[in-house]
Amino acid sequence: MKNAAALSEQLPVTGPVAGGGSSRRARPAEPEPAVSTDLSTRDRVTQLLLERGATTAAQLGALLGLSSAAIRRHLDAMLADGDVVAREQTVRGSRGRGRPAKVFTLTEAARVRCGTHHYDNIATAALRWIARTGGAHAVESFAAEQVSALEERCRAAMEDAGDEPLARAEALAGALTAEGYAANASTIASGGQLCQHHCPVAHVAAEFPQLCEAETAVISRLVGTHVQRLATIAHGDGVCTTHIPAQPRAQSGNTVTTVRTDR
Repeated sequence: MKNAAALSEQLPVTGPVAGGGSSRRARPAEPEPAVSTDLSTRDRVTQLLLERGATTAAQLGALLGLSSAAIRRHLDAMLADGDVVAREQTVRGSRGRGRPAKVFTLTEAARVRCGTHHYDNIATAALRWIARTGGAHAVESFAAEQVSALEERCRAAMEDAGDEPLARAEALAGALTAEGYAANASTIASGGQLCQHHCPVAHVAAEFPQLCEAETAVISRLVGTHVQRLATIAHGDGVCTTHIPAQPRAQSGNTVTTVRTDR
């Protein structure tokens, strides 16, 4: 009873209850449930990393309108959960003072949770069966057949792109993005570069590179020139990168200078 009395003295009381003169103890106020935007923001970070590949915290913050502290809080949580990995940004040429910025990419587990690899197990099993019964050539034929429909759709979307390879690469990037590949094209010193930040068949292609080879052949036919695959998501890279070499320019006297791209 003493303890109860002591507790009663410590608790605050309210004013008179309506309809009576007695007072009652006030219950401790329960905190209002916080309306958090963490989940939606994290989803947006995941989507940006899926579309853009390796990206710095500063770039993500600028795209999302978040402060450096806020974006790092999300990235730290995603690092702890195994959804992203961080590495130092590759800097070409002379580098200023300080350490290079870190770039963040999605882990394979995070890609899977994005729903990017539906039916991988059955697709892989089917290709294994094709390889056992028909050999490597049958797998190559299957891969070529699989990308033929994609090629036709992209060719139709590129109808007004003209003949210049880099212009066609830009049009192809738009067509591939519409197909779910999150692609973009850019001009570099040695020509052009087509990047695909998402691969719907990455898990399967890791075991059967014929899928990547068939897709590379499609890219070459669509841009109208030889291309070289430099990196693929299927082989553990953050992005599928295809190099489009600069076209030889006619010189005086109608001579042509060619550039070797096969070494």
